[in-house]
Amino acid sequence: MLINSVSLPPNSTALKTKDKQKTKVKVITLGCSKNLVDSENIITQLQGNDIAAEHEGLLDDSNVVVINTCGFIDRAKEESVNTILEYADIKANGGIEKLYVTGCLSERYKNDLEEEIPEVDAYFGTMELPGLLAKFNADYKHELLGERTITTPQHYAFLKISEGCNRTCSFCAIPLMRGKHISRPIEELVKEAANLAKYGVKELMLIAQELTYYGLDIYKERQLPQLLEALAAVEGIEWIRLHYAYPSKFPRDIFTAMAKSKEVCNYLDIPLQHADDAVLHRMRRQITVQETEDLINYARETVPGIAIRTTMLVGFPGETEAEFQNLMDFVERMRFDRLGVFQYSHEEGTIAHDLEDDVSEEVKRERASRLMQLQEGISLSLNEQKVGNTYRVLVDKKEGDFFYARSEFDSPEVDNEVLIDARKHFLRVGDFAEVKVTEATEFDLYAEPV
Repeated sequence: MLINSVSLPPNSTALKTKDKQKTKVKVITLGCSKNLVDSENIITQLQGNDIAAEHEGLLDDSNVVVINTCGFIDRAKEESVNTILEYADIKANGGIEKLYVTGCLSERYKNDLEEEIPEVDAYFGTMELPGLLAKFNADYKHELLGERTITTPQHYAFLKISEGCNRTCSFCAIPLMRGKHISRPIEELVKEAANLAKYGVKELMLIAQELTYYGLDIYKERQLPQLLEALAAVEGIEWIRLHYAYPSKFPRDIFTAMAKSKEVCNYLDIPLQHADDAVLHRMRRQITVQETEDLINYARETVPGIAIRTTMLVGFPGETEAEFQNLMDFVERMRFDRLGVFQYSHEEGTIAHDLEDDVSEEVKRERASRLMQLQEGISLSLNEQKVGNTYRVLVDKKEGDFFYARSEFDSPEVDNEVLIDARKHFLRVGDFAEVKVTEATEFDLYAEPV
């Protein structure tokens, strides 16, 4: 059973009864940026069929809700289930007329969800957009391929270059929900990038379950460098950022392409997961600690000043204190610019589910806290070295007394921000600016325009 004791979020209230004469759709996104792109495509297709559709809470008079769920780990599944239950309650009280659920949780647990939350009108998997559109008597419009309504600020957008993953990491449920790796053709991606640039997008964040596999299925060889070259030539695109690269057998010509192109940010998101050989073997990561270290050193030699973001997973079955200490020592030695930490989630259907989940939740939390505390010190030290330096930044927003911007070394939402005092200086959101760093904290910089 998927739902054991999930309670409704507090203060759940019904919406007002809607005018049934016109369909207005609210799309809710849970989970990662890849899900966000899927939601943007849902909205684009609905709008292309003359159906009013908006993201999240922008339409307060919506009478249909589509929830795009995440099913990656326990916490994400719980959030998805709670959101479905909340809107099932709103529907029961007459607040909306129809409720549809799509995305990873629906792909993975469709039968359970249909049985346990029957109030939902229909459930759809990750690749069933035409079926969802059929519920609105809408056609899937192939002519909209490459066009997308974005929900991010107008000056940046995510670009999903492939779907699925062929890797066999023992802890990961993504292949169960997203299937095998499928690349999108270069010409299709260039067309989409050109359309995004036409509407003001200046920064593209390339995302996939696994970036480095790009092209293997359709071109019979890895072609991420060729894709980068083609995207860099798109007029209006000034920054291209790489997310979610797998370290094993990493194609090193990507670093050459990065060093050659001014449009490709000196930034790489490369989740390493661990730094103990025995744990990496149990995780089926197909790489050793020494190979990992060699790769990071090569990246730093080939692209001087590159910012490396990584993710570590603590509490994997059998992880001893000594193995965890090896991870701590590695992080201290490698001094990553950005680092996030996940606690292991025991997911049915994965290879690791056959192992005993023998690290207690308390120990997982404690190890995650220790690792993040170490990273805070590293981040503060690296940020303090930036004081007095000048950087080109992209202004994301203005809130309160500050403009919030990012350098090429930072991705939105997850990385550092550069704060500029709006009481003293004027900048325009969506513009680039040259700024000099005046102060540093663990995760933010303060700067003044040059």
